[in-house]
Amino acid sequence: MLIRAATRGSPLARWQTDRVAELLRATDPSIEVDVVVVHTSGDLDQTTPIEQMGGRGVFAKEVQSAVLDGRADIAVHSAKDLTSTPPDGLVVAAFPERADIRDGLVGGTLNGLRNGAVVATGSIRRKAQLAALRPDLEFVGLRGNMTTRLGKLGEVDAIVAACCGLDRIDLGHRIDERLDPDVVVPQVGQGALAVECRVADADMRSALALIEDHLVRRTVSAERAYLAELGGGCDLPVGAWASVDGDEIVLDALLSSFDGTRVLRVTDRGFDPWVLGISVARRLLEVGGRELLANR
Repeated sequence: MLIRAATRGSPLARWQTDRVAELLRATDPSIEVDVVVVHTSGDLDQTTPIEQMGGRGVFAKEVQSAVLDGRADIAVHSAKDLTSTPPDGLVVAAFPERADIRDGLVGGTLNGLRNGAVVATGSIRRKAQLAALRPDLEFVGLRGNMTTRLGKLGEVDAIVAACCGLDRIDLGHRIDERLDPDVVVPQVGQGALAVECRVADADMRSALALIEDHLVRRTVSAERAYLAELGGGCDLPVGAWASVDGDEIVLDALLSSFDGTRVLRVTDRGFDPWVLGISVARRLLEVGGRELLANR
């Protein structure tokens, strides 16, 4: 069986696709995976802030298009790059595995950074939470692949990146502090891989079902349900992470002002991931989220 896998061209994206290929071949050694590299506008433009390019989904849309128009059979993503619902015609057929969900500081620790230190990040979520914890910090933008980002050290005091991304390309040793999710809430889906295929492709859906991690689907689904309930137009700093406690899912969610002066958090637990995610989003809106959205 030949499977054409669409992916971005960065070293991390290629690692993720190679990992999915490895998992697929473990279920059926006859499977061959051809990589279809898609050069996205988000990768080509490394100066414009992500939120100005459309925010969440900017790195996924063109990869998804390769599957929709038949150039590829599957699309491999970081789950955090996806919008809360797939485009018409596609389905997330597998969440194969999840790595470290935490954000990491490279260049120093949160308490060890000098007063007024300059921190580089391309994420409004990270910036808002760090500003709430350390109002003295200054922030500049950060774009590019991991090697490019690390190259900014020296120009800035520290950078912030997803630990899983650094770990996966053998750069985890560069992390000075892995920020506990109780301190900095991760992005929805952070650390998880997501594989999409066409809704109508029954054979591909069956093949991908064999590499599914059901616990990862439960936790990521709760986070995605939270994001979906906030609405596709939510451009405020937002984060969520879910864990499993016995049969229950525990969901910790965040909504913040851009400058981090107001940070709202709600934690709840439940059995159904979508019901839980929706409930937590509604609670956050009730305790001040609607006001934040109205005044952004």
